[in-house]
Order: sequence, then C-alpha cells, then structure tokens
Amino acid sequence: MTELGGWIARIGRERGFFMAGKKSPWGSGGDEPPTSGDKGDSPPSGSPTPPADGPRNPWLPPQSGEPPRRGPNIEDIFRARKGGGGGGGGNGPTMPRLPQRPDGKSWAPIGIGLVIAIWLGTSMVHRIAPQEKAVVTTFGSYSRTLDSGMTVTLPWPIQSVNVQDVTSIRRESIPEGDGEKLMLTADQNLVDLTYLVRWNIKDLKQYTFQLADPDQTVREVAEAAMRQSIAEVNLNDAMGSGRQQIEQNVRDRMQKVLDAYRSGVSIQGVDIKKTDPPTKVVDAFKEVLASQQDAQSEINRAQAWAQQLTARAGGEATAFDKVYEQYRLAPEVTRRRMYYETMERVLSQTDKVILESPNVQSYLPLPEMKRTQTKPAEGGN
Repeated sequence: MTELGGWIARIGRERGFFMAGKKSPWGSGGDEPPTSGDKGDSPPSGSPTPPADGPRNPWLPPQSGEPPRRGPNIEDIFRARKGGGGGGGGNGPTMPRLPQRPDGKSWAPIGIGLVIAIWLGTSMVHRIAPQEKAVVTTFGSYSRTLDSGMTVTLPWPIQSVNVQDVTSIRRESIPEGDGEKLMLTADQNLVDLTYLVRWNIKDLKQYTFQLADPDQTVREVAEAAMRQSIAEVNLNDAMGSGRQQIEQNVRDRMQKVLDAYRSGVSIQGVDIKKTDPPTKVVDAFKEVLASQQDAQSEINRAQAWAQQLTARAGGEATAFDKVYEQYRLAPEVTRRRMYYETMERVLSQTDKVILESPNVQSYLPLPEMKRTQTKPAEGGN
C-alpha cells in the first residue's frame, strides 16, 4: 500500500496535479518536508526520491505529530483557486462575485425572488381580448375554456394556456399564388379554378384537440368538395350562370364533412374568383367562345325580327277584326269604303288619270302635258 501511494504521488508531481509549495486541500502538513523517519513517505524500491519541498501525498497515513486528516472541503478548493491554485500560480481564473447590499448581505435572494415573481406573473395572469378564447390544459390534459377578460391559472408547467382568435374570419386561397388547379366537369372538360374559403372557429376545444393541422384540413376538405361539385355541372355552367349554385354546394359539403370530423370549424362562405380553360388550350377556347357568341348574336337578331313580324301581324289582325265588326253593322257602306280605299292605294302608285265622264276624253296624259309645258319655259330662260 505504501509503495502504491508513493507511485501515485510521483505521477501527480510529474503531471502537475498537486500544488507545489501549497498545503494539501485534504489535510495539513502538505508543505512540510518529509523526514526520513516517516515510513509512509519512503518511495518504493527502484523509484527516485521525491523532493523535500513537494506536497504531502494525500493517500499516505499522517506523520507523527500531524493532526488527523479530514475529508475535502469545497471552501478549501475555492479558496485555493482564488489564491491562484491549479498549477498556474496567481494567474488562474477567479470566480465572479455578486455585488453586496449596503448592509453587507447579498443581492442574490432579491434577484431570485424578482425572477420568480416575473415568472409567476407571466404564467398565472392572462388577459384575453374580446374576440379571443383560451383553452387551459393541466399537464397536457384539457381542463377548461376561458372567455374574454382577466383570468388566473396555475403557473407553467402545471397549467398551460392556448389563446386563439375565434371571431375573425380566416381565409384560405386555393391554389396558393399563381398555381393552376384543373378540375373535370360533367361534360368531360377541364377548367382551371381559383377560389377562396372563408371560415372561423366555433368550438375552440374541438379545434385544438381533434385536428392535428386544422388549416391544412380545411384546404383538403375544400378541394374535395369543389371537385365533387364541379363534376356535377357542365363547362358552361361552371364558367357562367351556375357559379353561385356551385359555391353553395361546396359550402354545404364542407360543413357536413367538418362537423363529422368534430373539427370545431364553421365555414362562412366560398367565393369562386376565376374559372378559365387550361393554359395550353386557352387560345382555341377563346376562338370557340367567340364563335358561340356570334352564333348567339345571330339567334338573338332572328328572334327580334320574328317578334316584330308577329307584332305587326297581330296589329293587322286586330284592325281587320274592328273593320269586320263595322261591316257586320253596315255591309254596303263598309264594302264601298273598302273599295275606295283599295283603289286609292293602288292608283296612287301610277301616273295615269282615268275619268268616267261621257263628254270628256277618257284618257288624259297629264304628266306628259306637264313636261311639255315646262320645256319651252326653260328654253326661253
């Protein structure tokens, strides 16, 4: 045992583990030179003799006249390092000291108390805005739901508070950015849709615990409902008059699925912002659409002309009915009047005048006579 202690002391001196010229932290007498009478300090056979001013080996029994050795004390270690121990003399690192109060006491208790007060204040007192609600969990399990106002809970990590805005409308634009979202219609055509989903939270407990990612769930349910609704209508309805009905169908389907999931989400509305053909066929689609518009314009003009003819025929029929009623009251007078009106309408289109008097020539070329009379007058001028 004695040889083992001497060998450890020699290794410690070579490695610089012990403080030369310093008292051993494990006991007194470390700075006294060893005496030849101490059997515990004798080096093992064949090993060099340690110097007389070296430190006392802590593993050897105490020499005669030395007090009993005690165990290591943390105060001795810090006192030794403050005095420059560790083999580096007086240039070793020193432990920082906190400033003291005027009465000589440390500021550490006050600082620790202040940190604890701040921690308790921030983790126990909560202010919830009017448009917000909060879910309180105790060790991760649901405890209660808090309404707006000031409230107090147990500090973290015993209880945690998750505050959410349950009144404001949230918006999900599908697809994000300038992406293309192609969907198949009932008449086997593709249409590129861009739409907006408006929703808010109606049950904060379900919203917090039922869905892992509520926002992503709303997007996926919206896309599934939109594809199902578009597959029920043709291309013209999807791009024209049927958009309002599609929006209502998508909203109803989304709400039904989300209620089945117990998501705590309320769908406020769906707005279709754009319905265009696919980018690759947009030019051909525009030509087809222009042709359809031209055809519809021609159809509208034909219908307008038919309506005019129908109205004119109806007016003439009404007039004839009125004449027929008068004819039934006085047939001879009406017959003569109709004859005169018909001859007036026919003869007004000719330049001949026919007289039925026995003493007058039956035909007078009045237009020719008029032209003959105007020619000499023009020549004289």
